Amino acid sequence: MTTHQTVMIMVGLALILALARVLGRLARWCGQPAVIGEILAGILLGPTLFHGALSETLVPLETRPMLTTLGNLGVALFMFLVGLELDYRLLRGNGRATIGAAVGSIVCAFGLGVLLALYLWNDHAVEHRLGFLLFIGAAMSITAFPVLACILTDRGLQHTRIGALALASAAVGDVAAWLLLAVLLTFTGSQNSWQILLVVPYALAMVWVVRPLLGRLLAAPARGRRDPEDGAGEPSARATLTVLLLVSGSLSEWLGLHFIFGAFLAGAIVPRRDTERLRAAIRDRFETIVWMLLPAYFAVSGLKVDLTMAGAAGLGELGLILLVAIGGKFGGAYLGARFAGQSGRSATTLGILMNTRGLTELIILGVGLQMGLLDTELYSLMVVMALVTTAMTAPLLRWAYPSHMIDADLRELAEERIGEPKHTELARPVGAKRPEVG
Repeated sequence: MTTHQTVMIMVGLALILALARVLGRLARWCGQPAVIGEILAGILLGPTLFHGALSETLVPLETRPMLTTLGNLGVALFMFLVGLELDYRLLRGNGRATIGAAVGSIVCAFGLGVLLALYLWNDHAVEHRLGFLLFIGAAMSITAFPVLACILTDRGLQHTRIGALALASAAVGDVAAWLLLAVLLTFTGSQNSWQILLVVPYALAMVWVVRPLLGRLLAAPARGRRDPEDGAGEPSARATLTVLLLVSGSLSEWLGLHFIFGAFLAGAIVPRRDTERLRAAIRDRFETIVWMLLPAYFAVSGLKVDLTMAGAAGLGELGLILLVAIGGKFGGAYLGARFAGQSGRSATTLGILMNTRGLTELIILGVGLQMGLLDTELYSLMVVMALVTTAMTAPLLRWAYPSHMIDADLRELAEERIGEPKHTELARPVGAKRPEVG
């Protein structure tokens, strides 16, 4: 790497951070989560403005691979923290609702997506017709796991039952959608089929082999730390968990899933007992890194988006795409949750949250464009759909699950936990807001 490249990478990261913060605050002022502003920061830096001249000047092509790597590291650390803070107690008795919402949203969205693809095929024909149909169905089935986690954190819902249920449902549903995409890659000859067969053994090994080993490795150092106030934790334990999340993320990426699921699973399997101080120390240190790197993930992904391809002629198709995307995810999640015994308000909230697509959808669409399963016009329309469905989440969530209900749920959970041993809680009080991430 030359001195010029090093300078441009640092300048590019500084520019991304500054623009993401400014637009993030503007998004908050407009009632949107900060992540919406960070997504727009990437799009504004991309080829949409001035036909790419601005982006090539401010973020040269030769610096983007390194910025992409930094952004991927940031989202991997963030998803590890999401898994690390997942409270299993909030999911007790909700396994049926998790599966119901996930399966309902996947089946309904995928089915409607395939029907939409049959209609769109006449104007957007590509080489692989079956691949086109399956891809549109898979794209409609996606929930943006990282963006959903950001929105839940922004609203203070990450420590509530509905927040944990939404995360679990999105995780189950997105794993299914990514597996479908992996099958599609195999069908088009882009990936070896045998890798898909290892997904289930990988997950079982993480839960039944790696988790017990972590319990033995982490519990003793956590109990033996003499100075709980210094926040340093055990260096070897922190190194072990860092290696785990990187290896798990790389394995899930290699298997055909996205690395975010491996990172999330690495955090989720960390034993909760006797590791409270260690997890708090890891969280405090990783959050600082995430704050710096996560905007790069959103911004670099946005650099690939060119909205100039979406002309007025596509407005009718855009309306149909939005109708199918919103109706499929909301209707499927709502019906699945209601069938599993959830209240109408909870089912409505889940349907709203499962419609969050964001940058994960953009990643999927980028894969489709690269594979020749989308033309540039349809790609741009699908990008607009991803932005609209993400932007509508926050205002609808405030309507379906207002702040006073969040406070009531947190108080109820706090009362339920009175009398439990103190070591079952993390250092941060229940319901306390995290530092601003995304």
